[in-house]
Amino acid sequence: MYLHLGQDTLLRTKDILGIFDLDTASLSRHTRDFLARAQRDGRVITVSDELPKSFIVTAQSPPTVYISQISAATLKKRSGFLQDLGTL
Repeated sequence: MYLHLGQDTLLRTKDILGIFDLDTASLSRHTRDFLARAQRDGRVITVSDELPKSFIVTAQSPPTVYISQISAATLKKRSGFLQDLGTL
């Protein structure tokens, strides 16, 4: 199954490690460091020029970060991610 991240970007759901809300997740220094390192290493792909709302980390080697204008909640619903893990 594939997940549409916005614009013309699709990811295989089995390659997704996590879907995160950009506002709440980036409060952590560790998350900010991870995103800065990924940006420095050229592993960040921005899907749209619109206001970013979420980021998706993939299991590609090396891990790639996609920045999307679609909210994390909407992406999780589209992916069936919560159904696969059960309710938390």
